[in-house]
Amino acid sequence: MLFMASKNQTGRKGRQPVSFSGPFNSTGTTPSTHTPGDVMSMSALPRSGSSSKPVMTFGVDITSTLTSPSNQLWNDKDLVQVDMDVCQGFKFTEVNYVRASTSKVVCCHFSSDGKLLASGGHDKKAVLWYADTLKPKASLEEHSFVIADVRFSPSMARLATSSFDKTVKLWDADNPGYSLRTFTGHSAGVTSLDFHPNKEDLICSCAVDGEIRYWSIINGNCARVFKGGTTQVRFQPHLGRYLAAAAENVVSILDAETQTCQHLLKSLELWNTTENKIIATIPAHDGLISSLAATPEVGLVASASHDKVVKLWK
Repeated sequence: MLFMASKNQTGRKGRQPVSFSGPFNSTGTTPSTHTPGDVMSMSALPRSGSSSKPVMTFGVDITSTLTSPSNQLWNDKDLVQVDMDVCQGFKFTEVNYVRASTSKVVCCHFSSDGKLLASGGHDKKAVLWYADTLKPKASLEEHSFVIADVRFSPSMARLATSSFDKTVKLWDADNPGYSLRTFTGHSAGVTSLDFHPNKEDLICSCAVDGEIRYWSIINGNCARVFKGGTTQVRFQPHLGRYLAAAAENVVSILDAETQTCQHLLKSLELWNTTENKIIATIPAHDGLISSLAATPEVGLVASASHDKVVKLWK
């Protein structure tokens, strides 16, 4: 199942488009805070071939067809599909919540084993929570401005944070008393970052001026600089062959090695191809839902909101 962050609008009907306008503008305000990379998960469920059952698919309004024979980015088997039989009687319940901040929370992410949840936002600090209890493990308070993104490494006990103080910081998730490294070089607020899924030395970040940087985790050097993203960057899960970079209402799919643009995605939705509607609308927060994260390891979904609350769902 795919979930998308959106404003809490109880009772609103029909399919709702997802906006990829940036989580912050140059003044630090927050017009919208969606996370395209998490929605664009490329880890797939097996396709059921000749099955006539309705399925949930990942809707794409794209400038060139993803699965066309001459220009294929992913195979049909890579399209996210969910058997609708599984969705019958679908339940999604809040299991825990915590007032995570004195100000807006704009990002959250689970560790690869699902045991830790990180959140960050306008109060300039990131907080590590034990996912099973939502009790705080540590507060990371070295940034001097809004924290825009927080990500765990998929392969190491490492956590990274990006901030509008123009830096990215690397932390030891097991012993997060102080940062291990600070990446400097961006000339504008850093809106997003991501770890490469299988190159442990590579981390990527993007800033509001559109600049994307590759960094060496080992020595802290900037390995590459190019343009293409202002809002979010996410590597293709598991493989890392592609990099998704969001700017305004467009998500660019870049070759992670050459940085050449492969496709431009202009609308991403979760929809029922048979009934042409979403499964459910769930009231969740009193403010804009700025970030969602999921962990299959423990079967939890986390939501972060401008209402200063982080919630767990199951």
